[in-house]
Amino acid sequence: MKEYEIFSDLRVPVNSKIIVRLDGRSFHSFARKMELTKPYDDNFYKVMVEVSKELFKEFSPLFIYTFSDEISILLDKVPFNGRIEKINSIMASFTASSFSINYNEEFPKAIAFDSRIIPINDDEIYDYFKWRQDEAWRNCVNGYGIHFLKSKYSSDTANEKINGLNLSDIHELLFKNGINLNDVATWKKRGIGVYRKNKKITGYNKKEEKEQISYRSFIHVDCNLPIFSKEFFNELF
Repeated sequence: MKEYEIFSDLRVPVNSKIIVRLDGRSFHSFARKMELTKPYDDNFYKVMVEVSKELFKEFSPLFIYTFSDEISILLDKVPFNGRIEKINSIMASFTASSFSINYNEEFPKAIAFDSRIIPINDDEIYDYFKWRQDEAWRNCVNGYGIHFLKSKYSSDTANEKINGLNLSDIHELLFKNGINLNDVATWKKRGIGVYRKNKKITGYNKKEEKEQISYRSFIHVDCNLPIFSKEFFNELF
């Protein structure tokens, strides 16, 4: 019966770089049923950071980027011999399990994430993450915009008023009503990065009777990301 598993041998090259992007399934409904704080729920994002850290420890990627219910994982060591079915199924199930454990509350129904694999070349890495960071900014502007309008109008009217407005229109609307997005926390506007940094350790070499400097890497959660540039990724890798 093994021959029925017709997709099990689909693979990506193990010597390539890939991005695995994970998205929460029906998280709009989840947010409503869990009565999350709008436009941003601090506890939700703390959980997404913990999930990202656990993914980092498990799969040793180069970089993880998260905003909203989305996580993008840049891998230069492709796991599971590049088997697409296995990468997608394990990444999605690991993420859903980690989210449920870290959230530590009873859910209205089981949590699920979908997973997709994106082959990527070195010169495309910046373009991909800039695209996702631009989406994080759009989410921020639209999130604050609809939240403000719903504080003044019914949900249907608020949706009608924001429909067709571009980002600059929403930004101006918020500013005129005392909401300056420049004052919003950076992670809400630009997302959150997880990557390795080196920490300087000063010790003492008893044998040589002198101070000795070494460096130890650690997982760094960056809630103050810059606007992505090619230089940022060149320095990171």
